[in-house]
Amino acid sequence: MDARSRQRTAPLAGKVWQALTDPAHLREWAPFEADGSLDTAGTTVKLTTVGAPKPHVTETTVTRADAPKALEYGWAGNDMRWELEAFGGGTRLTLWTSIDRRFISMGAAGWHICFDVLDRLLSGTPIGRIAGPETMKFGGWQRLNAEYANQFGVATPGWPPNAPKQ
Repeated sequence: MDARSRQRTAPLAGKVWQALTDPAHLREWAPFEADGSLDTAGTTVKLTTVGAPKPHVTETTVTRADAPKALEYGWAGNDMRWELEAFGGGTRLTLWTSIDRRFISMGAAGWHICFDVLDRLLSGTPIGRIAGPETMKFGGWQRLNAEYANQFGVATPGWPPNAPKQ
């Protein structure tokens, strides 16, 4: 199932672009580590999922890098399309991706939290990355998971925060 994350207004597009493409910035908010920059089409980068029970590395090629408007690549078997547009004195950031319907509310809740962390980072008040299993321990996790499950019309999936995942 395709899901569009909620849209956010953020600072200037160049600053947002850097947060989406620079490994040092991604390390502050994204649910993966990048071993290189994502700012050039044709570049191959390894993305390592944060907090996976066993190392999960995805080698991806950036298929589109139209700074500072659009970025496309694959991660963990899913296409990722980021769109940036001027909006209200800032930048509207939209993520388009595919998430398995069984996990769509969890994925949307996870990206919601990542966007909150990104928003704080870009506003100069960083709170540190919250990703992987740490996301499910976050105070608003259960509420977000339930709200997205309701929005997408699916049962609320969930595991205890310390349960092993496959």
